[in-house]
Amino acid sequence: MENLLRPLIVVGGSVVLTLVIGWATDFLLRKADERHHETPLWGLLRRGRIPYMLVLFAALLRGSYDEADLLPSRDEAIGRTLTLVLIGSTAWLVIRIAAAIVETSYSRYASARAHRDPARVRRVRTQVTLIMRVVSAIVGVVAAATMLLTFPAFRAAGASLLASAGILGIVAGVAAQSTLSNMFAGFQIAFGDMVRIGDTVVVDGEWGTVEEITLTFLTVHTWDERRITMPVSYFTSKPFENWSRGTPQMTGIVFWHVDHSAPVEAMREKLRDILRECPAWDGRAYNLCVTDSTPSTMQVRALVTAKDADDIWTVRVAVREQMIGWLADEHPYAMPRVNTADAILPPSRNGNSNGNGHRPSQDGVPAQQRRYHGNHSSGRPER
Repeated sequence: MENLLRPLIVVGGSVVLTLVIGWATDFLLRKADERHHETPLWGLLRRGRIPYMLVLFAALLRGSYDEADLLPSRDEAIGRTLTLVLIGSTAWLVIRIAAAIVETSYSRYASARAHRDPARVRRVRTQVTLIMRVVSAIVGVVAAATMLLTFPAFRAAGASLLASAGILGIVAGVAAQSTLSNMFAGFQIAFGDMVRIGDTVVVDGEWGTVEEITLTFLTVHTWDERRITMPVSYFTSKPFENWSRGTPQMTGIVFWHVDHSAPVEAMREKLRDILRECPAWDGRAYNLCVTDSTPSTMQVRALVTAKDADDIWTVRVAVREQMIGWLADEHPYAMPRVNTADAILPPSRNGNSNGNGHRPSQDGVPAQQRRYHGNHSSGRPER
């Protein structure tokens, strides 16, 4: 009977104690979150309740398992398994706590500077993301190394591994040259402020927004819902356009090809009216002028401004569409067309020319309209 009750008491007591301590801790965190709405720390710490309970259970069971005497022949294997669970759950809990602290610090910083310096907020967000990835990688490597050291075979091989660490480091560095260059490029991007999460960029002719930055790759979310994944080393070795660098404000251009008789001044006034009704226009500036001329049309250019790349696209589309509709309705003669009119003759050398280029005829009859006069019966011209 004692052989049955002792394992039951040890295992059951560990489970009950873990649940009670976990519930009490979660209750205190929930109360603290309700009292302090200005900081998300307590609510974020609640995300670590599962690894926290795993740590409690593994620690309690590991410390009292010898008293249970459940499987004496398997004590070593079960003890090592509990140790591995304890190490893994501790690493998981450390990552959750670090994430909660970093996220809280970023939230306070972002709330204080969101309206004054959004570019700086995006930069800090990129740095925080990469720092958390580095912390997670370091904690994971340390936890894996600690787990391996629990095995006697790996512990004995540690001395030989350390002795050959120099050679292995050289070989690994040569083999992973591309990966290491991407990792260093990731740090350069994070702390060099070259590109940030949320920036609008143009890479290889593709326009999109930076959605994710890791130590090795970067994801661009394009306007048509595609994702372009590129190595971060691309952004440190090749030129690219960053439309959010410094300030997101932009100036856009709209072109029209219209007839030479188009009312440019009326188009300028219509542009002003269109922009006043367009919410995406930021009100900074606008302009309209003739920039080029061809034998059949002239080119009219409009300059408009907006607060970011998305709004400048909206403004350009609205101005182009409404101006064409207005010209077609109010000034159809201004639309480009193919000229099929008769050519106007140049003036004569003696200067005897009327206003339309036709030479005056004898007796006031234009030369183009003169007809031969003669014998109507014969139909021959009069000499």
